Amino acid sequence: MTEEERTLRAARQRSAVEEWALVLAAAGIAHRVARGAGTWRLLVAARDADRSVAALNAYDAERSAPAGEEAPEYGPTYAGVLVAVLLVAFYGATGPADPGGAWARAGSASAELIVRGQVWRAVTALTLHANPAHLLGNAVACAVFVTAAGRALGPGLGGSLVLVAGAGGNVLNAFLHGAHHSGVGASTAVFGAIGVLGGLQFGRKRRRRGAWLPVAGSLALLAMLGSDPEADIVAHLFGLLVGGALGVAAALLVARPPGRLAQWALAFGALAAVAGSWLVALRAL
Repeated sequence: MTEEERTLRAARQRSAVEEWALVLAAAGIAHRVARGAGTWRLLVAARDADRSVAALNAYDAERSAPAGEEAPEYGPTYAGVLVAVLLVAFYGATGPADPGGAWARAGSASAELIVRGQVWRAVTALTLHANPAHLLGNAVACAVFVTAAGRALGPGLGGSLVLVAGAGGNVLNAFLHGAHHSGVGASTAVFGAIGVLGGLQFGRKRRRRGAWLPVAGSLALLAMLGSDPEADIVAHLFGLLVGGALGVAAALLVARPPGRLAQWALAFGALAAVAGSWLVALRAL
């Protein structure tokens, strides 16, 4: 910097000054860190001083916000692990979902049939998998992301939102394709869970600096985990978007996770929706 500079803040530890410097960098404010007599100083151009002070004060206010302002979590849960176990057990009964097999014919996410009214396929398809590798990847992902959604909102509410996101993603995907498209697998629900988590964090932090970071993180996970050449990237994207919308809604409408009785009711409701969809699917064969 060649113009007049002002010392904005100073500290004995360089790490503290570098933390403030990162705040200014994120705000697009030019600055530099200099060493003085026993201290480290954060310097900015005089014309940027007021804007810099405001940015750092906002950062300090966010860091010092009372813990009570944070939305409470439900706490530890094994919801995702249970979902993974159920998926593995169901695969043990159905085997690989071959396109011509009875299970695939009854429950795959056939775009043509969903558009014609067989919307239960949007749910049943989430429980079918093409091969053990397909199953293993989704089971592990469920154990991670569905558990995280359950920890944030409770196993019943979190699991229900993930199921709705997965089914909603399959429905939207079907209407986009219209015909000649079919799919199976829980991956749309996995990205629904990622969307729920991202939307929940965005909704809770919408008035804070960096509120968009969870959204960016969700999209980054989609790019890393959901863009395999053989994957249905559009279904993954729709699952993420539906989950994100549900997560934002939960942040706005759910001040704290429901109690145990409501969680059990929601969990059984989600299981009943899956079982009911399969009963309808098998009767329709």
